[in-house]
Amino acid sequence: MGIPLRNVYEQSPAQARPEAAEALVCLQDVGKIYPNGTVAVQNANLLAGEGEFLCFVGPSGCGKSTIFNMIAGLTGHTSGSLSVMGTTPKEARKRSEMAFVFQEHTLLPWASLIDNVTMPLTLAGVPKKERKAEGERVLELVGLKDYAKVLPRQLSGGMKMRVSIARALISNPKLLLMDEPFGALDEITRQTLQDELLNIWHQNKKMTVLFITHNVFEAAFLSTRVVVMTPRPGKISDIVDVPFPFPRNEDFRTLPEFGEYVRQISSSLKH
Repeated sequence: MGIPLRNVYEQSPAQARPEAAEALVCLQDVGKIYPNGTVAVQNANLLAGEGEFLCFVGPSGCGKSTIFNMIAGLTGHTSGSLSVMGTTPKEARKRSEMAFVFQEHTLLPWASLIDNVTMPLTLAGVPKKERKAEGERVLELVGLKDYAKVLPRQLSGGMKMRVSIARALISNPKLLLMDEPFGALDEITRQTLQDELLNIWHQNKKMTVLFITHNVFEAAFLSTRVVVMTPRPGKISDIVDVPFPFPRNEDFRTLPEFGEYVRQISSSLKH
């Protein structure tokens, strides 16, 4: 007779939250006001440590993407302080230790998959032989090694998103930002990619992932912690620890304990 599932997935102690000095990402009273006067983010405070997986949930327009764009150095903050890997977001981005996966796959339609995923290395002047080896490595990670010479138009939506993830992983980032990458996918493909993403992250224990989603089930399944945001002006109203060990699989989604965390996150969103 097998071990009961709830014993297999017995809650583990919550991961210790990092101190400001050791945090990979540090937001202290961060705010963002756009030139038209829109207050997008207000007094956001967050510390993300090495090897964490944080999901951000909140209503549309609450500033989740704005926070990610500030962390990535794509836009500036207007108040508070924000550091990434001990420096400014723009300086951190120059180190090639940060990668961003957008909602759209943003692939070059005329380039093969291996040329798409190796584009960051091409721009950095990495020799062709080394680029090819790294391209094959990351395509294998996402299950697409046999499609190296295929063009994006020959792929499904889920496969295109796999390529985007592979391209982000090729520089071995310390910080991976993902802005609702699975939102347009069907549920079966979405769950498959959730499993694959967790496996990749679990293999690279030093990589920190920040992930935006509108799906509380996805947030509870993926996260070490879930960051809950309020309607605009966006504030971080709650951070929910999800103290279950990894790896997680399909059985984990059926546990009553998993459902309790989904309800807790949903309740935080409502209040």
